[in-house]
Amino acid sequence: MKQTLSSPPRIVFVTGSDTGVGKTVATGYLARHLFMAQGLKVATVKLVETGNRGKRSQDVKVHRQLMGIKTLPEDTLGLTAPAIFRYPASPLLAARLEGKAFDWKNAVKSVQQVAANYDCTLVEGAGGLLVPLADDLTTLDLLRRCGWATEVVVCGRLGDINHALLTLEVLKSSGVALYGVAVSSLPGVNRRHRQDCIDAVRRWLAANAPRARLDLVPAVEDLA
Repeated sequence: MKQTLSSPPRIVFVTGSDTGVGKTVATGYLARHLFMAQGLKVATVKLVETGNRGKRSQDVKVHRQLMGIKTLPEDTLGLTAPAIFRYPASPLLAARLEGKAFDWKNAVKSVQQVAANYDCTLVEGAGGLLVPLADDLTTLDLLRRCGWATEVVVCGRLGDINHALLTLEVLKSSGVALYGVAVSSLPGVNRRHRQDCIDAVRRWLAANAPRARLDLVPAVEDLA
């Protein structure tokens, strides 16, 4: 793990090179072992969650478990999970199937309200950069508007080098600040493929973003 930056951003947005790459575990892990370990007051938010038929965010629940806490005051106010939809799809489609629209402005307002009370707030997104949040808004568009620093989670599956580097190149060309890359440890991922991905990401960072972090997230069973 690289040495921590002296002044971490107040808000770090966590995106993925793909869906199912381990963003939720990475968010909780970084909250505790990177930011809380520095003595910072830390919160996490799930900007929008799909595929959840309950009323409470399952992703935020995982965050709290990995952070070693039960809840935050903002959890009970609904600020850390401002939008939850039942169907497992993009926020645009999941909301539309319920006859709704994802109110991204309200979600951003919730993030800002949470961030006002903490040294650092990690905001987990849904899927990757070009996931549609609304008819005319992708996650990348949102990051451009909000100016949030971004952490990219990759998992090292076969083909993930391509997904990871494409995501990093898009961030670079879009002018979105890259805070770092977190490589998750998903079950069933070939170790050689994962290491190959780590090496490729490390080379890209050295050439394009030498101040960005590279964090290796342990397997869930090793975090218990």
